[in-house]
Amino acid sequence: MDKVRVIEVKQSVFAHNDQDAAELRAQLKEKGIYLMNLMSAPGSGKTTTLTKLINSIKDEIKVAVMEADIDSDVDAITIAEKTGVKSIQLHTGGMCHLDAEMTRQGVEGLQAGDVDLIILENVGNLVCPAEFDTGATKNVMILSVPEGHDKPLKYPLMFSVCDLVIINKIDVMPYFDFDMDKVTEYVHMRNPKAEIIPISAKTGEGIDVLAQWVRKEIKGEE
Repeated sequence: MDKVRVIEVKQSVFAHNDQDAAELRAQLKEKGIYLMNLMSAPGSGKTTTLTKLINSIKDEIKVAVMEADIDSDVDAITIAEKTGVKSIQLHTGGMCHLDAEMTRQGVEGLQAGDVDLIILENVGNLVCPAEFDTGATKNVMILSVPEGHDKPLKYPLMFSVCDLVIINKIDVMPYFDFDMDKVTEYVHMRNPKAEIIPISAKTGEGIDVLAQWVRKEIKGEE
């Protein structure tokens, strides 16, 4: 009896996605558009962080937002109402991530014109979004204090692919067993080049540092 034919579907899908992502990245670069892929677990404060960040930079950087979720348009409405920037909602049809083609459809649907920065708020979880290159210029993630400082050990890929790790909800650090030195060590175990910025989206602490990181990325400002 002949051996069963084995098709490496996962490898094939990822390879195709990587090609699509590289093409999208090149096209956006040609248009002068910076695409930031923002990832995190549910409840980490992505939308609140985005609201504070966008309001800090929107007078100097033209921003548009794509909100990805399995369902609902709550986040897109929140961003539009609280910042005034263009925001659209992407429904993934039950999928727990966005890939490059889905991101391309979102960019085309956004019709953002001459924006400098498109922020993609990816579906909330620490596994699937890390596996798919969206075509973003940089990957950013938020880890909130209540989640614990051990998450880089438990979700290695997410921290490996991110250029910036935002530690949110530092205002509640006294109430949780969260060690900033340990999380820094663990993040750099996974990705020595990753930058780390502690913030409180609620109080605004650290938002100025985050805004300056974005300015540096977009405009090359120190």
